[in-house]
Amino acid sequence: MCGIFAYTGKQQALPILLDGLTCLEYRGYDSAGIYIPESGVVKSVGAVDNLKKKIVLPMPGNSGIAHLRWATHGEPTEENAHPHSDSSETIWIVHNGIIENYKELKEMLLTKGCTFYSSTDTEVLAKLIGYYMEEKKDFEKSVLAALNDTKGTYGMVASYKNEPNKIIAARQGAPVVIGLGNGENFVASDVSPILRHTKDVIYLLDGDVAVLTPNNHTIYNLQNISIDRKTEIIEWDIEEAKKGEYAHFMLKEIMEGAEVVENTIRGRLIVDEGIAKLGGLDAVAEQIRTKKRIIIVGCGTAYYAGLVAEYMIEEFVGMPVEVEVGSEFRYRKPIIDQDTIVLAVTQSGETADTLEAIREGKRKGALTLGIVNTVGSTISRETDAGIYNHAGPEIGVASTKAFISQLTALALLTLFLGRQRGMSSSTGKMIAEEIKKLPQKIKEILDKKEEIQKIAKKYANSRDFLFMGRKYNYAIAFEGALKLKECSYIHAEGYGAGEMKHGPLAMIDENFPTFAIVPNDSVYEKNISNIQEIRARKGKVIVLTNEDNEEIRDMSDDIFIVPKTVEMLSPILNIIPLQLFAYYFAIERGLNVDRPRNLAKSVTVE
Repeated sequence: MCGIFAYTGKQQALPILLDGLTCLEYRGYDSAGIYIPESGVVKSVGAVDNLKKKIVLPMPGNSGIAHLRWATHGEPTEENAHPHSDSSETIWIVHNGIIENYKELKEMLLTKGCTFYSSTDTEVLAKLIGYYMEEKKDFEKSVLAALNDTKGTYGMVASYKNEPNKIIAARQGAPVVIGLGNGENFVASDVSPILRHTKDVIYLLDGDVAVLTPNNHTIYNLQNISIDRKTEIIEWDIEEAKKGEYAHFMLKEIMEGAEVVENTIRGRLIVDEGIAKLGGLDAVAEQIRTKKRIIIVGCGTAYYAGLVAEYMIEEFVGMPVEVEVGSEFRYRKPIIDQDTIVLAVTQSGETADTLEAIREGKRKGALTLGIVNTVGSTISRETDAGIYNHAGPEIGVASTKAFISQLTALALLTLFLGRQRGMSSSTGKMIAEEIKKLPQKIKEILDKKEEIQKIAKKYANSRDFLFMGRKYNYAIAFEGALKLKECSYIHAEGYGAGEMKHGPLAMIDENFPTFAIVPNDSVYEKNISNIQEIRARKGKVIVLTNEDNEEIRDMSDDIFIVPKTVEMLSPILNIIPLQLFAYYFAIERGLNVDRPRNLAKSVTVE
């Protein structure tokens, strides 16, 4: 979720580093920084342009490291911005990932006299390398020793003032790629900032440590044994490189679903106790405990996430919930008082209507919370407290992974609120255990994406589509229809299955297919009845279910099976096949799924 770029060579490093950071801004950021051994370190909060304004020229040097930060440990401040240094301020590092045992390492280093200036786990790693440097007097050996003490994930690059042309990169769970040039070498989080310099790259694997100078590179494992890694030639352009192996950002982002859920729940789920630990709500936890109702505000996909949360919270917390479209909220006279929570759900944190809804809530004395994906955004600043998604930047206009993350964050919020208000330990453990299993179940769905591709190809000439669901999957029917509309520009409607007899059945014939969301849950039999109504009118039916039986196969033209989970979490699994369906449907029609016509990623005006 962060951006790393590093250079060692024959050119002046500063413009190359700044260009690399600019190229990485699509990944998202809340702060930026660079270190050049001959000139020192510069950091800033916000965009690369803010960093450029802080730089005092000249800033000479032929090597350096640079970083765009997406906060995980510590707020977005200059103190928390990367690079971070050891105690001597001669070793500096940039780092993506999470050092899971940073607390134990920090406690040990404090006993050795280390002083810490940030609240990041990265500074702990930097200080640890410096600690070993005092003993070993060798840069490479010290980095290896520190990494062997480290548990967690990292994509890391280190620079040493006394060996300015040498940089050391390492990978464990976070991507790192090396670019091989003529008398110069590069390191980055992905190939996009490297491609303007060279197309010859090496992808590090977990456990790799690479030592680079302008004319050489050597790769070791953590046991200091030299290993070979294949050099690859990148054939695509910079824009395509950002998509990795995928043809479109939308598919890439759908395929990141398991990772997104892992990032959203990381450090927040305590399964043994059946609780969610939401650090962003700590400061207002007691206020939340006294509130009597929640108003959830969102636009588009975020609004549908709120509709799912309404079922979650009312069933498991016992608080009344209202869900409002942000663009309508201010034009009513919503009843808000000091017993109310107004919760904004937004990917960008800049959606104008949602922002104004938060401001209206504040004016009327409500506690305002946010579920936001963009660190440092306006809504994240203006709400009293909140939860960051940590889903990473979403480039495709049609929201996919952000929606999955929003649903996951709302499930965590439900667990948090429920355990505050009487939810039993056993129920809490059950929910927590099922949340923990979601990434693996998402992988199982994605492994079968070709099945959805075949179904989408079969129906790609359709001009109309109906999506129907009930209860927890009521909103998923709307979201499935929205995805198809956004990507394919066809008429698609979402409906509550129980509403079929109140109008929508009039549309059904052999040319008007239905995508029915029918998990084996508390409304399974009701959904079966609705499918029979459609079949009686010669409508074709695609069934999405977790129940593979003869009855449901007999009444479906096509079927896709998802893994089972508890009812409240079923929307997180059920939306993924619908996202894939919209993607493949649009591809069959030759459309640009990443940039649908007339739509923008972040709606910052009314």
